[in-house]
Amino acid sequence: MDDIPNNLPATITSYSPSRDSNVAMPKLLENVGGAGRFAWEEFIFGRIRNEGTRRAYSFAINRFLSWCGDRGVGLNRIAPAHVGRYLDEQSYAPATKKLHLSALRHFFDELVLRHVVVLNPAAAVRGQRLQVIEGKTPEISINQCRTLLASINTNNVVGLRDRAIIAVMIYTAARVGAVAKLRRGDFYDLGDQHYLRMTEKGTKLRELPVRHELREFIADYIEAACLEYSDKTTRLFRTTIRRTKALTQNGMTAGDMSRMVKRRLAGAGLPTAFSPHSFRVCAITDLLHQGVPLADVQTLAGHADPRTTRLYDRRDRKVTRNIVERISV
Repeated sequence: MDDIPNNLPATITSYSPSRDSNVAMPKLLENVGGAGRFAWEEFIFGRIRNEGTRRAYSFAINRFLSWCGDRGVGLNRIAPAHVGRYLDEQSYAPATKKLHLSALRHFFDELVLRHVVVLNPAAAVRGQRLQVIEGKTPEISINQCRTLLASINTNNVVGLRDRAIIAVMIYTAARVGAVAKLRRGDFYDLGDQHYLRMTEKGTKLRELPVRHELREFIADYIEAACLEYSDKTTRLFRTTIRRTKALTQNGMTAGDMSRMVKRRLAGAGLPTAFSPHSFRVCAITDLLHQGVPLADVQTLAGHADPRTTRLYDRRDRKVTRNIVERISV
């Protein structure tokens, strides 16, 4: 079975379906008995470790099997023509259709493996060729990043926290979800170098060296928050009580951090169209512009495929802009 990108470990871990209300077993599987239920739970809850992927794949599979059920097509009668016709009828963007086809291929692979069906009807279906040259995330500039960091009032623990969070995203190109997962023990010293231990998509762990500015920003926050000797398993970046601005024991979520970034952007007079992912785009583009090898930038970004790293590269767009601005009209 081909790997599901980023999220399928080799081993199956126990996971109770009742703990996740965002996914439900398709009704069409109920007609094939316990084997169908086992295959569903093993695939959705055991193999897929990333929550976003789990929801997306569950939605895609449920939608297709509902489409088949509405047309009186049983699980063992599904053919490649049904998969192709279903995709043709959907008004999704090409990238979404590609995701649906990927979900169906992987899931029917599981059904074949568990002897629920004989053949994978999605295996022979060709997806629409999709070539994405550049990602859609708006890129914040280096100067805008500097303006944002300088605009934050660091006379209080909230300002020190927010500056540290934004700096982590800028100087490590980390995803906001990974920053939200940081625990006190994930910022550590190995003598001559500080590191951050990031938990990326799924369960991937990455250890990144911390440059001096970032080390100072995080250390200032930890000192002000009195976290020097706190439990290493507690969250590093914590929420605050709105009235007193005192830190709580609860960790900030990725959503909390995204909203904080929007507030700080507005306070600095910068476009609020930027997001935490904009910092990731900025860092990756800047490193490539400086001539850092693609493989090294790919490692920093935590991408399994260099083509993904290239989606963050906005150098070609800048070259194009420089060319069109030279038209003498």
